[in-house]
Amino acid sequence: MKAVVIGEGSGASMEAIMAVYPRHKAVVEAFKGRGEIVGIGPFADRGNMAIFRSREAAEAFVRQDPFVLEGVVKAYTIRDWNDTMLE
Repeated sequence: MKAVVIGEGSGASMEAIMAVYPRHKAVVEAFKGRGEIVGIGPFADRGNMAIFRSREAAEAFVRQDPFVLEGVVKAYTIRDWNDTMLE
């Protein structure tokens, strides 16, 4: 079972988002390096989504993500997801 984090953008300007982005990218790269993240990226409305190999990894990510901690993402949901295409 994988876990999906769906983030709701706060309405922050692109300038504000880009100011936080290097710290966010460092966290993403750490999770990527451990093989815990399957995919991540923004939606057109500046919300975002990330797919993790486990709920534990998803929860750990949101506890560390500067986008969440610094208010770029105003709310998020973690949903368990059964990826039937790869099983």
